[in-house]
Amino acid sequence: MQTFDWIVVGNGLTGAALSYELARQGHTVLLLERSVSSASATRYSYGGVPFWSGSSDLLRQLCREGRDRYQAIPEETGVSPEFRELDLVLTVNLDQDPKKLAERYATVACPPIPISAQDAVVLEPQLNPDAIAGALTVRHGHVNPMLLVKAYNHGLQNLGGQIVIATVTGLVRIGDRVTGVTTPTQAYAAGNVAIAAGGLTRELLKTAGVKVPVYFTHAEIVETPPLATQFRALIMPADLTRSAIESEATDDDSDNIWDEAGHEIRPPFLDAGFIQFLDGTVRIGQVSRIDTALEPVLDAEASEQQIRAGIAPLIPALAAVPGQWRACRVAFSQDGLPLAGAVPGVTGAYLFSGFTSPFALVPASAVHFAESVTIGHSPLMSQLSPQRLMK
Repeated sequence: MQTFDWIVVGNGLTGAALSYELARQGHTVLLLERSVSSASATRYSYGGVPFWSGSSDLLRQLCREGRDRYQAIPEETGVSPEFRELDLVLTVNLDQDPKKLAERYATVACPPIPISAQDAVVLEPQLNPDAIAGALTVRHGHVNPMLLVKAYNHGLQNLGGQIVIATVTGLVRIGDRVTGVTTPTQAYAAGNVAIAAGGLTRELLKTAGVKVPVYFTHAEIVETPPLATQFRALIMPADLTRSAIESEATDDDSDNIWDEAGHEIRPPFLDAGFIQFLDGTVRIGQVSRIDTALEPVLDAEASEQQIRAGIAPLIPALAAVPGQWRACRVAFSQDGLPLAGAVPGVTGAYLFSGFTSPFALVPASAVHFAESVTIGHSPLMSQLSPQRLMK
């Protein structure tokens, strides 16, 4: 049986980036993914790259270096992820004050500026000015998520890495060492295993007797076919509900029920927004719910109606467009920073999960991870270590 230096579990953005960067450092790498077209958070994301949003020296460095990686990836891999810049328009409800909301962004690297409703329409002509009190705006990055994964995959294979479609059913643990993974048809051996499986990360580590503080929301969107109408901006609410409640979902009162399926920690909520891709397709979202079940019962029709009702006042042109409801799990951590590094107490097991703003943070984080396990200790990676939340 071939033994790899690294097995990476999960071929969303995190796993694709990490496997490629490990291969760039000279490691033999096997990337495992359960499906050719998995309904992942990467697949159904907006693809937004908020390089402007770093609120600490660490996050600003990762955002800055990540931007550099986007410039290099097409040449390195031969595949363009369609990276571009566009205007982000953060809409402000009629009962809210744009200047007050702007204060919440004061600590980020490039704070969004308040603008009037009419100025917002200049940036996105399809926006209804009567539905908002104004907006905040900043230049924002955007990428096609699946083309980015394709680029990383091509780069991995060009470097001799392997990709296998197989469902990982568990980790092989002998004493305090993880030595590989199991699938329904065979086991794979490795010196190290990195779990980059998003919302399934917690469940997979449980098979090795390890409890990790990675959690998930269930996100629901509507995805359209290519539309004739052309949109210019990425639209999101300035007062984002999802980011505000994730800490509540992992407090001391909630944390102990995450290993019990079927607890709805918070009712579903809507952050109305959308983005159009270069191929003309649009993703409209998003309903989020925090439920501890990996596969909760979701009412697709009701969620789609809620999403359409939320976007229609803002963008009347999207009120009745054709589209399909989609759903996925989105991983997050307790403190807003990813868990990237060795799992405490278990040799050979690593985490690369729980990213907020993954398209901004993952590219550079994957580079630092790969360099740290190749060269040695990294002050930057020590700040992302799972150890900080697993004391």
